Amino acid sequence: QWCATLNIHRGEATCYSPRGSSYRSSLGTRCELSCTRGYRLVGPGAVQCLPNRHWSGMAYCRQIRCHVLPAVLRGSYVCSAGVQMDSRCDYTCQPGYQLEGDRSRICMEDGRWSGTEPICVDLEPPKIHCPESRERLAEPGKLTATVYWDPPRVRDSADGVIKRVMLRGPEPGSEFPEGEHVIRYTAHDQAYNRASCKFSIRVQVRRCPVLKPPQNGYISCTSDGNNYGATCKYLCDGGYERQGTSLRVCQSTQQWTGSQPLCAPMQINTDVNSAASLLDQFHEKRRLFVISAPDPSNRYYKMQISMLQQAACGLDLRHVTTVELVGQPPHEVGRIQEHRLSLGIIEELRRFLHLTRSHFNAVLLDKAGTDRERYINPVSPDELFVFIDTYLLSEREAARREQGGDPCE
Repeated sequence: QWCATLNIHRGEATCYSPRGSSYRSSLGTRCELSCTRGYRLVGPGAVQCLPNRHWSGMAYCRQIRCHVLPAVLRGSYVCSAGVQMDSRCDYTCQPGYQLEGDRSRICMEDGRWSGTEPICVDLEPPKIHCPESRERLAEPGKLTATVYWDPPRVRDSADGVIKRVMLRGPEPGSEFPEGEHVIRYTAHDQAYNRASCKFSIRVQVRRCPVLKPPQNGYISCTSDGNNYGATCKYLCDGGYERQGTSLRVCQSTQQWTGSQPLCAPMQINTDVNSAASLLDQFHEKRRLFVISAPDPSNRYYKMQISMLQQAACGLDLRHVTTVELVGQPPHEVGRIQEHRLSLGIIEELRRFLHLTRSHFNAVLLDKAGTDRERYINPVSPDELFVFIDTYLLSEREAARREQGGDPCE
């Protein structure tokens, strides 16, 4: 033994001596140094026993360690053996976050960690829950319903922060028309993940059966005509009088109040005290065509009556009633259809309308009783109808004529 015996903690020396394998520290012995797994040699890899009885160098085994891994934002890691070699560190993220990158890293022989540092990202959309779908009935007399609802419940599983919630559709408390409407909400978290939900609002209008207008009359209704709360008023054409209720209301039971009235021909009362009372019966109901002739044999009179008889349908369509004043007192005759007028009423009518008995003449009165046109010769029905259709028809009469055409054709 020339040099001191080599002892390397956590390592091994493999020596070769010139005097043979049984000599490990004689002069000239050369030893190769190595460390066990998990340790790294610090110093020369080989030494030689020198004449001065010392080895040419000295080395030792240092444990292989990796650097401490940095903390992960919104996550953590657990290592099997700290920072020693072969230690495995497994990464996890906080609830609501997902790992992007290597899920685990291993401390390698070169003292470095395998892989790269992962990150925890918020990829999970927020949780959003819309209100339940709902049905509403339209309010009385309206075709809409005012609908309220609570905002959706929104929760973010990551940091709990909701950046914004957007509504697509009308605001709560809006009026919704009849039908189905879809309301959508969209929520965004801080990482711009989004989630949506929707619900529907159905508005129902309670309706009664559609009313039909009475024969020789028409209906004027509020709102939509047959919805709950709508009121319909029955009106009769000129020359007809309503028999029965004037108003009917659509109830919540979807049934109308009352029953359908009739439009019956107006009853003419000639047993009155004055011409004014007689004319009042026709006010806003009928137009009057008053014919005056000196006697029944008057050629113009007979021609006029003949033409009017052939045009009875057109006259009735235009609400025209014919009044005849024929002859001379005391045998003068006044009549409206089959009704006879007294001599006093005849005289008053003549004075009021400035009608002479000496020759044929006629006057057309509108529904207000105003003198609108005079004729000294017989007027054809076509000419009479053109005048009435052009100047005397109300807007409603004109609209109904346009819709219904001419039933007399």
